[in-house]
Amino acid sequence: MPKTDLDKLFFVAFCIEQYKVKKKMDGADVASLFFASGVASYLSDNFDVLHTQSHQWLIEEIDDFLERRMA
Repeated sequence: MPKTDLDKLFFVAFCIEQYKVKKKMDGADVASLFFASGVASYLSDNFDVLHTQSHQWLIEEIDDFLERRMA
């Protein structure tokens, strides 16, 4: 697997863990939410920009993304 793909996987896993802790959710539930709603794809597709942001900013960005998806 190319390093870039591995970096993206690690980044999505990092975001799942950060979101899990912040929202006090089960990791499997967050992973399901991220993949079902398109968050995982969004994070992976925009890795170059998003991975430079703080974890607090990422949580807010994910919440905004989910709100737009649910609207």
